[in-house]
Amino acid sequence: MHANGTNGTNGAHGANGSYEPPMRTSTRLRQLLAGPGLIVAPGVYDGVSAHLAVATNPQAIYMTGAGTTASRLGLPDLGFANQDDFVNHASMITRIARDVPLIADADVGFGGPAQVARTVERYAQVGVAALHIEDQVAQKRCGHLLGKQLASEAEFLTRIRGAALGRERSRSDIVIIARSDALQSLGIDATVDRLKKAIEAGADIAFCEGMRSREDAEAVIRGLAGHPCLINLVAGGSTPDFTVKEAQALGFKLAIFPGAAFSAAALAIQRAYETLQTEGTDKNVANSMSPRDFFKMVGLDEALELDAKAGNSAYQSGV
Repeated sequence: MHANGTNGTNGAHGANGSYEPPMRTSTRLRQLLAGPGLIVAPGVYDGVSAHLAVATNPQAIYMTGAGTTASRLGLPDLGFANQDDFVNHASMITRIARDVPLIADADVGFGGPAQVARTVERYAQVGVAALHIEDQVAQKRCGHLLGKQLASEAEFLTRIRGAALGRERSRSDIVIIARSDALQSLGIDATVDRLKKAIEAGADIAFCEGMRSREDAEAVIRGLAGHPCLINLVAGGSTPDFTVKEAQALGFKLAIFPGAAFSAAALAIQRAYETLQTEGTDKNVANSMSPRDFFKMVGLDEALELDAKAGNSAYQSGV
């Protein structure tokens, strides 16, 4: 676990030999938000995808709630995962991500304001840079499915206030993202109004889920002028498949791509198992990747280097 909400590794020793802790990733994310351009965060859903995403040197990465629920529980995104599931998953990812800010789904916050505050505190403690809290009822579902039910505006705002109080108690600058799923049932104006009030209640970023058209996106940006907005780009979802360039031109500050890894991985794994059944070998689908090649993807070289620097000889004969 990372003390004081830090998960960087670039701490340095000052001239007098004192240790200077690394910058919090939440602070780094706030610097990116204050700067120019669109922040792009590819989705990760497990340790392997986190390693592979970090290797591409992204500005940030995103812990998808759907991917968390599927990878940890083997269940669909219907509110099955609890606070421990999400926090433990986030802790594993921040250990891998280190200096890369992690933006994490937090569903509805896992309870009332006190529970939401605790979620924020626990996320900050394990080094999460930002999290989003939504306005669905506790029995929530993926934002790109139909039939979503909303909590009242008053309840949603208590969640955001609880999150802001949790940030204060954690003595962190974790970024709070207010997500509204109201577009499907209440329309664009009511959704924008909810998000404005959420920002007044302590949120830093507005997130309108399930936008269905360019016109919706433009209305969100127009209605929330002066406030940074997040766009959720799920291939095949209800929101058009805008490119990074298009999302930036529309005026969004942060773009998450939750399914970038788990959709591709699921299809590849499905093909691999089907091929094993039909051909009797996995040689071709694995492209003859050796165990060592795979372990290198998840930190083998780094582990060997650390071991050698510490003066251990257990791996000197080769791994």
